[in-house]
Amino acid sequence: MTTSLILVCLWAVAANVLAMLPSRDNHVRRAWALIALGVPVLGLVAWQHGPWPGLLVLAAGMSVLRWPVVHLARWLRGLRG
Repeated sequence: MTTSLILVCLWAVAANVLAMLPSRDNHVRRAWALIALGVPVLGLVAWQHGPWPGLLVLAAGMSVLRWPVVHLARWLRGLRG
């Protein structure tokens, strides 16, 4: 297993642990921290293994952090029309 895939597994475990912890700020800061850590890991996976594994990791990250994706889609839809 390569370093990038180990980092993806650690990121997934950290995301699940952080989701289980109680939070007063609705997990917003934690989501931004996970996004900031996940983007370089995603780039590393795509660089080492190619675009298809990179897209799989992107889909997995988007399923874990679905609310930031929903808010981004709403914001983009509001800009368009």
